Amino acid sequence: MKVLLVNPPNHNMIPTNVPSFVNEETGVYPPLGLMYVAAYAEKNSAHRIEILDAQVEKMDYKAISHEIRKRKPDLVGIQTFSFTLVDVLLLARTVKEVDETIKVVLGGHHASIYPEESIHFPDVDFVICGEGEIPFTALIQNLTDPQALKTIPGLVYTKGTTRTGENPLIESLDALPFPARHLTPYKKYYSLLAKRNPITTMMTSRGCPYNCLFCERPHLGKVFRARSAGNVVDEMEECTSLGINELFLYDDTFTIDRKRVLKICDEILERGLDIGWDIRTRVDNVDKELLENLKKAGCERIHYGVEAGTPEILAVLRKGITIEQAKKAFNMTREAGIKTLAYFMIGSPRETKSQILQTIELAKELNPDFVNFSVVTPYPATPLYCMGLQEGQLKTDYWEEFAQSPSRDFVPELWEEHLSREELMTLLNYAYKSFYVRPTYIMRELFDIKSVDEFKRKLRAGLKVLTSNPGVIT
Repeated sequence: MKVLLVNPPNHNMIPTNVPSFVNEETGVYPPLGLMYVAAYAEKNSAHRIEILDAQVEKMDYKAISHEIRKRKPDLVGIQTFSFTLVDVLLLARTVKEVDETIKVVLGGHHASIYPEESIHFPDVDFVICGEGEIPFTALIQNLTDPQALKTIPGLVYTKGTTRTGENPLIESLDALPFPARHLTPYKKYYSLLAKRNPITTMMTSRGCPYNCLFCERPHLGKVFRARSAGNVVDEMEECTSLGINELFLYDDTFTIDRKRVLKICDEILERGLDIGWDIRTRVDNVDKELLENLKKAGCERIHYGVEAGTPEILAVLRKGITIEQAKKAFNMTREAGIKTLAYFMIGSPRETKSQILQTIELAKELNPDFVNFSVVTPYPATPLYCMGLQEGQLKTDYWEEFAQSPSRDFVPELWEEHLSREELMTLLNYAYKSFYVRPTYIMRELFDIKSVDEFKRKLRAGLKVLTSNPGVIT
């Protein structure tokens, strides 16, 4: 049997809460979840497994249809996010138009939150909830055995009439094979932030034990599970053998286990790996020694979630950090020679315009190398979304309505407690321009440019910011 895993196009991606010039310039990243599922299926079945990344290949539906006809898969698995749901279903329809006997399987974040809604679409045959490696492989191994299908945890099928039990979390992540990068056009992935391209993504742990108001990843759970240092560096070494020398580690909080991080750094140095990498972590989860070791091992950038510039809003968001911790972390990181990216949100519950302006000022005071501002959006299954429904800030369960009947013109609601959508978007544009169009920032970036390609990427990004409409802030 031939199995095709597809990263759908995002032609009909619903609007996000960041300006278009940010989305356009970020980069193109590989479909890590699909690569994990493909690798596990390759290792544990005799079926032929392929990946089609329609995003990086910039394919329209005519091209996808041609590719389906050429490859002749028996089953197509589709990575499913809420933001790309319209394209996911168009892709499923395209598959069935080529051959209605091809089975279509949805998996991923959206499918895990809305399995019943997802299975009711006429072109969908199966939905997998939770981590997909084990149940997907069990599905393709037992596709023609109705009794065996009932024993596969996390599987939904027969238009919702059959739903198996919960899909337990994978306890030993070291037991998983490395993502099947060889099945993707891995040399085409890039990032604006990267010094060297191509880049790839990695995940050295799963599950986040923190309880931020705006976040929820039900398919990965709240239990922190980490890979061993040796296993992590083995994958890094495999990436270098493919000619990939820059990695973005997708862990929610990479430095939760300090001893493991130090072991990873030691292992990289012992093997003499020349590789650059980014991590994401919290400002209260780093220290001077840790940062120095990260720098020695090739860590080039740290992405910190600061989110707000006032103690009151940090408390509302349940971040569990202080402004002073943020200042200390950014200073230590700068002293260690590691670049920083700071995430901030505006328009949180209880947040006033004055507090938003304080957040923008904190961003400039922290002075990261890059900043990402976004307007708070209540996403499905998050505590923030539940809070909005309970308080009446959100009038209807609109994400569930979208999951049942997705539309191209769907626009997610914002938290308009004190400020309207228009006011929030004006403040968002002002935040970007206020941060990036500073003489000190521009000069720093010009002196830091190392190549013509990097200059061209930064020039394009800068022009997008300059030509955006910042609005009038009074």
